Amino acid sequence: MTEQTQRTRRSAATVRSIVAAAAAGLGLASCGGGGSNPLDNPDSLSNPALSGNQRLRFSYFQTCVFPVFLAQLPIRFANGTTAVNTCAASGCHDNTNGTGGAFRVIGNAQPIDLTNPANTADIIRASDMYKNFYSAQGEVVFGNPLGSRILAKPMVNGVLHGGGLVFENAQDANARFIQYWINNPAPAGTDEFSSTTFGMFTSNIPSTSNCKTQ
Repeated sequence: MTEQTQRTRRSAATVRSIVAAAAAGLGLASCGGGGSNPLDNPDSLSNPALSGNQRLRFSYFQTCVFPVFLAQLPIRFANGTTAVNTCAASGCHDNTNGTGGAFRVIGNAQPIDLTNPANTADIIRASDMYKNFYSAQGEVVFGNPLGSRILAKPMVNGVLHGGGLVFENAQDANARFIQYWINNPAPAGTDEFSSTTFGMFTSNIPSTSNCKTQ
């Protein structure tokens, strides 16, 4: 065997190894991001810092968006299998042992009564619910819901999602809550949890009213 032939065979073996590794990554049915899938998010991602005074509304998040992350949702995978799971599940975006990249959810976070004056800005921002809000907001492109990873990934819209197809399209009832949240930031110059942010509900008392989606 000539030296040229040996080099050619070694190169072919290397290519086959790379292709096999990529194929194995695509076949994973986890929620991705744990580093074992070369085609998904690495563990080292962190939430980007907010720019300027941009804020989304905390009240709408905890009442209308956070429940979506806890809901048992049907999921379809690329290999044709289906399952039922939650975004906050272990192995997905659970804050303790999730593998879903930077977006993490503390599933047992308790809602904050924003009408109680004892709940100051510092108290709210130290809460688990606010940590969920901040993590989710880090996956958002302001004013561009379908370009935001928090929607693009579960819709598998131009980006891979180890957790499969969660929302069939933008008209999915749960996807609409997230879209409305992204499209309606807090009024300029206000805190993300002030009473001026309550206009996304059918009344001005978020805990006793319904969530708008348009």
